[in-house]
Amino acid sequence: MIKPELDAILHRAAIAPVNDRAFLRVTGSDATRWLNGMVTNSVQALAPGEGCYNFLLNAQGRILGDCTIYRELDDPPAFLLAAQSSQLEAIRRHLDHFIIMDDVELTPTLNDKTGMLVIGPGALATLDVLNAWPTLPVSISPARDIFGDPVIIDGNPLILSVAKDNYEFWGDQTTVDWIRSSGIPQVSPEALEAFRLFEGRPAYGRDITDKYLPQETNQPHALHFNKGCYLGQEIVERIRSRGQVHRLLTPLTLKGQLPTEFPTPLESDGKPIGEITSAALVPLPDGDQVLALGYVRREALDTHATLTYPGGTATPRSATQVQTAAVASK
Repeated sequence: MIKPELDAILHRAAIAPVNDRAFLRVTGSDATRWLNGMVTNSVQALAPGEGCYNFLLNAQGRILGDCTIYRELDDPPAFLLAAQSSQLEAIRRHLDHFIIMDDVELTPTLNDKTGMLVIGPGALATLDVLNAWPTLPVSISPARDIFGDPVIIDGNPLILSVAKDNYEFWGDQTTVDWIRSSGIPQVSPEALEAFRLFEGRPAYGRDITDKYLPQETNQPHALHFNKGCYLGQEIVERIRSRGQVHRLLTPLTLKGQLPTEFPTPLESDGKPIGEITSAALVPLPDGDQVLALGYVRREALDTHATLTYPGGTATPRSATQVQTAAVASK
């Protein structure tokens, strides 16, 4: 029963082990210029401690992976690239291929650390409590995630702000065990998946793959249009100049059965119109809902066409509706 767990995430604070995250350090005198030319966001604009969400593209503009890149707290500039463990080796090989005459080193890091997610509106206060533990040298810096931007809050142990009210704590096993024993409820992967669908937040490998172009994913915070050249930029800029794409990743509410295989085809008037890429049953205060993400053709969105899938109907949730629901839940 994930309802109490989701309630803790939405209204208080919860913890969960981080089992699918790995890191690369990007160092060297050319690191800033070179890395800025490899990803879709402006790494060169990051101040120490700041981070940004990025796509990695091929020359055809297809998405090879996603990651969050943080500029480390000390100078000279060095960067911490955080991605799914399942992506990291492919990302490393892709990046390494483009180190030609550049003074850049890619080094796997934090392999000896254990990760703990601290999530919810009370998460920052929960991290503040760690200051009371005498063997844990943590001080919450002023760089708090007021607007939900990724930041490094402290480097020893490593505390990363991933998004609003969403933190990753990386330390030794003793420290993580102490957090686990502190009385904060630990939530299941199913509860985190329900929360992800409630937020309408895509996951690479499910909702974002190399089938799609950046603007189709509806993640504008991954793109920077004035940063200079980068791999795949020509396609991204061409799409922007034309003003639209033919399909968009869209939060959906499903009426009917929970899909069990993905992608699940979407139709309108018997014609293919898109696909559902992920879905979960989400227990909300006003009743259980099946929430999903999927790609829908623009003409179907613009005309408010009736969308069907094997087992029921799908209704798009606008970004405003997603945000309103999130605020109302808190």
